[in-house]
Amino acid sequence: MDERESLYFDTISLAESEAAAAAAAHRKSISQSRNTIYHSAVDLAGDEGRSSMRLGGSGSAAEHSALAWQPGYRQSTALEHLNGGGGSGNGDQTDAAIAAQITALQNGRNHLPTGIGVTGDGGQGGGDDEVSRRLLRTSSNISNKDKKLPITYSQWKSRTYRRFDDGKRSVDFVLAYNGEDQSEEHRRKCEIFEANLQREGLQLEHNKVQRVHFIKIHAPADVLYRYAEILKIKVPLKPIPGQDQIFAESAHQFKSCFSRMCRSLFSSVQLNTALFPEREPRIHLEFSRNYLELYDTEHPNFLDASTRYSIINFILQRQHFIEGEETADNLGIEKLVQDGVYTCAYTLHDKDDRDRLLKEWANISKWKNLQPLDQIKDYFGAKVALYFAWLGFYTQMLIPISVFGVLCFLYGFITWSSDPISRDICNDNGTIMCPQCDRSCDFWRLNETCTSSKFNYLIDNNMTVVFALSMAIWAVVYLEFWKRYSAGLVHRWGLTGFTHHVEHPRPQYLAKISHSRRLAGKAYEQDQTGKRNVLDPDVPFWSIKFLPNFTSYSIMILFICISVIAIAGIIIYRMAQRASHSILGSENSMTFKVMILPMTAGIIDLIVISLLDMVYSNLAVKLTNYEYCRTQTEYDESLTIKNYVFQFVNYYSSLFYIAFLKGKFVGYPAKYNRVLGFRQEECNPGGCLMELCMQLVIIMAGKQAINAIVEMLIPYLMRTFKELSYRHGWYKSHQDQRLVPYNQFTEDYNLLPAENNSLYVEYLEMVVQFGFITLFSLAFPLAPLLALLNNVIEVRLDAIKMLRFLRRPVGMRARDIGVWHNIMTVVTRIAVASSAMIIAFSTNLIPKIVYAASMNDPELNNYLNFTLAVFNTKDFQVQPLLGGSQHVNETVCRYTEFRNSPTDPHPYKRPMIYWKILTGRLAFIVIYQTFITMLQGILRWAVPDVSGRLLKRITRENFLLREHIIDYEKQHAMKMAQTELGNQKTSESEPRQPQNETVILKRDEATSFV
Repeated sequence: MDERESLYFDTISLAESEAAAAAAAHRKSISQSRNTIYHSAVDLAGDEGRSSMRLGGSGSAAEHSALAWQPGYRQSTALEHLNGGGGSGNGDQTDAAIAAQITALQNGRNHLPTGIGVTGDGGQGGGDDEVSRRLLRTSSNISNKDKKLPITYSQWKSRTYRRFDDGKRSVDFVLAYNGEDQSEEHRRKCEIFEANLQREGLQLEHNKVQRVHFIKIHAPADVLYRYAEILKIKVPLKPIPGQDQIFAESAHQFKSCFSRMCRSLFSSVQLNTALFPEREPRIHLEFSRNYLELYDTEHPNFLDASTRYSIINFILQRQHFIEGEETADNLGIEKLVQDGVYTCAYTLHDKDDRDRLLKEWANISKWKNLQPLDQIKDYFGAKVALYFAWLGFYTQMLIPISVFGVLCFLYGFITWSSDPISRDICNDNGTIMCPQCDRSCDFWRLNETCTSSKFNYLIDNNMTVVFALSMAIWAVVYLEFWKRYSAGLVHRWGLTGFTHHVEHPRPQYLAKISHSRRLAGKAYEQDQTGKRNVLDPDVPFWSIKFLPNFTSYSIMILFICISVIAIAGIIIYRMAQRASHSILGSENSMTFKVMILPMTAGIIDLIVISLLDMVYSNLAVKLTNYEYCRTQTEYDESLTIKNYVFQFVNYYSSLFYIAFLKGKFVGYPAKYNRVLGFRQEECNPGGCLMELCMQLVIIMAGKQAINAIVEMLIPYLMRTFKELSYRHGWYKSHQDQRLVPYNQFTEDYNLLPAENNSLYVEYLEMVVQFGFITLFSLAFPLAPLLALLNNVIEVRLDAIKMLRFLRRPVGMRARDIGVWHNIMTVVTRIAVASSAMIIAFSTNLIPKIVYAASMNDPELNNYLNFTLAVFNTKDFQVQPLLGGSQHVNETVCRYTEFRNSPTDPHPYKRPMIYWKILTGRLAFIVIYQTFITMLQGILRWAVPDVSGRLLKRITRENFLLREHIIDYEKQHAMKMAQTELGNQKTSESEPRQPQNETVILKRDEATSFV
């Protein structure tokens, strides 16, 4: 037994506090009490599974509570367990001893008194009565004969777990506040706010058992109907004559032999139809109380839980809490929570639905199964369901490109030995390369880069261009097919035609208007009764909106500059490492040049990126609050754009530097281009493409690991700390201040809040990943595979986080994923130019083609020597300090460039072959980008956003719906006419009343109506 058992007794006691407690209970009631006490403890241990029964002195209490639920296990009597043994000795324990033990539980002790030696005195007779009285059910709905039956903890819990005390009305929303430290001002605001909620028709019930008080809110059907009509919510209709033909023809196209074969082939990934049955299609119509008879009220989509919660949240956001001063400053539950009047406002998880989703969906062992999108939509709302639908679709679309990336990588392994560059490097013994830094670096042999050149071939081979072309086509196909897929989902959920124009203004937006001097006079209007009504005036852009938007985006640009400066600092760090001795290893070793330096720089870059991300994410919210965002959709899109533009620069700038700038403007040994006195970085011996690959893997994999820790570990630790804090009273000095979770709203109170923009982090993580694999994956063909493996787990981890660690979010309607689709479209177009430039300037494709055409050497036998220029060591700008090096007497060294030799009439100048290669590179960029852009345009045109089958179905459904409503109106008009005709005949047959009696009757009717 723990505090929840004691709280159960307290609740029963409060329910019957008016009953007389003077008389002692009968022996029969005490016997019933003993059994009830025991069974309540067993129920509690079995239901919660985390707390063992704390029976005095019995070390096997937890073991017994586990055994009690095993099949065939015989439960012993209550006295046996209260005595600490299986019926051995002291079987005549007194009723006073039982009362003392129960009183100890209620006084907050963790353990019952040990043994049976608790003897009562005269004062303990009241305890006997207290035990019996607290275990008796008082209900006016049952007969007096049954009124004295005890109610167990499990019965009481199942009746009130997420319902009102009557056990009938469900709890749709919960407000929580500190009941002991509430000030008079806060108490008055609560009273006014709750009174306004009741005027709207909501039903409230207080729960003041513990320190944190709760207000349970229930929305009756008439309130839901009224606001469903105001919010233009679409609900399913009853079957209409003719709809079966439309549905059958639409579904017939899916029932081909190929589709049936695929379904049977992938039967292992299908949903369990017993738990998630396939729903019958329905035609949806905007709710109207005039057509109440037409709606299918038994359909799961008819005002489901997420819709009910969104309606209640809409009401809560628009109620005032100061009487007589109904302005936008004292409006809405968010303002009350912000001011500390209420600690939180949240919806409740549903135990049965959540357990089913946790078992079949939010379970890593179900990684290969499809998602129950309809049930997710019912539970979380369309906005969350669309996120999981998009993430699942994106993950599935990664499968073909991941397979192709693996094939391209395997091609590099298979043809490893056929690469002429790596073969010549490994077989070369005489080529001496120039030092890679000014003084402390020595000459080195070219064959030291044998291994790195082979690894570079894995990502720089004949399949690189093919893979880049495939990625460009895949990105467009993925986006176009997602629009088609989402259109079918949205129509199935009855959200076709929904736009953000249907949304009502945000209360924060109305508050900003009321504070504006120019708009304050337009924000309110008094009606005939003198009541001030809040209006939604037009806000001009240049005079009102421009300054906040300009300030917000200026600060965003400032942080972008800070991010660029941070990346520049890392680049200078790398230059300094080249110019000095490193503590990580010898600078002359290939391990340092190829592995250590790029890896340390990548890790430092990841740390800087993460820190800037954390700072700017919080700042972006404040900047967006400063703007005039009318609806929640506008607010989310503004926040998303500011965040993503910064994240684009923050995450991709270092990769763009390696791909496009590093090693391109170094100069030559006689005249190096310097930055702050340091030589610019050269591409390492493995090539810049290999370093780009390493940087991509570090940032991409590191970011995914950090996000996994932030999303799962931190919420788990925060929830655990909060539960322990409230359970053990760490926030207060007294033990009686502990919050005991004994039903759904007290359990959910300890969860983390679900913000309106909580999906922003999830979307950002995936869209940044999409940028990694589209912009830079040709440097690492296995990047799509890494993304696929991450996303398979990410879907389940996000589901676990939302079901276990977060409060249930308020359902929101949506018809697509919003501005994220436009962002991915822009990234896809940037990726075309990025791929073209990487192929042109960071790979050997164009130099190989120009060399083969100019030198008539298709086998590339002398290509390595063609790419290395000759330098005379006497011409060094800064002579290296060689000391005891074996290369002291070297007169000539080589470096990677296209320049004339020292003996040429124009030494170290650009030869004609360099300009041919540069022309070929620029021509390739133009041709590649033009070709890919045209191909993407053709694909976008060939794949419409909505399939022709769905458009035809929508058209036929709209026609059928109009005809059905016309017929209903005709029948309704005929019934009204018949009723009116019958009333006229009845009035004509009745004797005519005197005029004064008629006046009296009308006056009475008006009075009764008022």
